[in-house]
Amino acid sequence: MNLHEYQAKALLRDYGIPLPPGAVAATPEEAQGRAGDLGGSAWVLKAQVHAGERQAAGGVRMVKTPKEVAKAASDLLGSKIVTGQTGRDGLLVRKVYVEQACDVAREVYAALLVNRAKARIDVVASREGGAGVETALAKRESVINLPIGESGLAESDVARLSEVLGLSAGQGSAVAGIMAQARRAFVETDASLIEFNPLAITKTGEIVALDVKMVLDDNALGRHPELAELRDTDEIDPQEREADRYEHNYARMDGNIGLMTTGAGLGLAAIDLIKEAGGEPANFMDTRPMASRQQIAEGILLLLRDKRVRVVLVMAIGGGILHCDTIAEGIATAFREAGASVPVVYHAAGTGKEISELTLRNQGIPAIFADSMEEAAHEAVRIAGSGDG
Repeated sequence: MNLHEYQAKALLRDYGIPLPPGAVAATPEEAQGRAGDLGGSAWVLKAQVHAGERQAAGGVRMVKTPKEVAKAASDLLGSKIVTGQTGRDGLLVRKVYVEQACDVAREVYAALLVNRAKARIDVVASREGGAGVETALAKRESVINLPIGESGLAESDVARLSEVLGLSAGQGSAVAGIMAQARRAFVETDASLIEFNPLAITKTGEIVALDVKMVLDDNALGRHPELAELRDTDEIDPQEREADRYEHNYARMDGNIGLMTTGAGLGLAAIDLIKEAGGEPANFMDTRPMASRQQIAEGILLLLRDKRVRVVLVMAIGGGILHCDTIAEGIATAFREAGASVPVVYHAAGTGKEISELTLRNQGIPAIFADSMEEAAHEAVRIAGSGDG
């Protein structure tokens, strides 16, 4: 679950993370009042949407008078922020965060995340913070990973952190202290990511977290009902909300091939194959290994109701509890309910494969059967591009 910046900062302030004074506002008048309450001679207004690259999209404004605060808030509120992380439709700005401006000398990057391969929490840091950090992280030329335990970073790792970030020993120790405090928040809130981008070094040498991204583990929210209440359902795509109701892992994408798979790894492989064949998926969707026929049907209905979808591609591997025949029954149920004629490309393997294909044929589903994943992807791309259906 993604948190807004203002939510993450409210949580982390209680853990002693150094943050500029700030407050959230939903109207221009409220924003102007917040600036007056905060004090200072300059402020930063930031659109509160679940996306990075806000500054490049015009979602971050520096202003110097309360009147400018109101004007900037008026411009942002009700507008849409479009970045590489929002999709083409963008995200509507419903709130802005008003924050005292800092006199920044340098910006660095630091984050906490789960290192699944080594079953530990790592600090990831780079001397290149702020806008465009994604490029630095992708190159990894100035990026380090350091393990952080309950007592914080090891002394040798603090020295390495200081060297890589280009900080004095005192500043490096301050960053290490921030990460130790953040680690406690990470564990106690069951987070999967806490990202400071940037951590600013002010002209007086202080370390301040100017921006925070925080993601909580959905699977742990049952332990944190107070944190579950922070979910902003307005920021969640309606299709993703609907998919969540039926326990499908769903993410909207920009193409026209509706996709359902039995497993996340299979889904990622299918997306790769679609792209290699020259097509674009409309979504990522994998269904849970204990899905019922009705849950499968609801997932397929979600794809059939998406006006962008020209073909439905199903890749199913039967085994364990979920067999291919259950998937086929769900597909047939969805098509009967929707009265749809969208073509289906179907590739199955494992338990129930033959029965599932027979079910689709007997139910009159407009299915094309593929013997391999590659064949299925190419056929789906052909149909989506040719206008069939």
